[in-house]
Amino acid sequence: MTERDALAIHNERMKALAGFVNALGLGLIGFAVLRPLTDSLTNAAWATLGWGIAGLAMHGLSHYILGNIRKQVSS
Repeated sequence: MTERDALAIHNERMKALAGFVNALGLGLIGFAVLRPLTDSLTNAAWATLGWGIAGLAMHGLSHYILGNIRKQVSS
């Protein structure tokens, strides 16, 4: 395996991980939006805020993971 192959494998794994974390984050945000529609609105405010913040944090984490993509150094 060449160094270029190892770099491509690393980058693809980072993209797959970022996509997975982003999908989880968007699912949590969706849950935060849909839960108050199906539950009583009196006690859903704090739970909704918590799920929304967790989803936004995971979405931000996916951007951080994408920052770990490496570029090939040309010689």
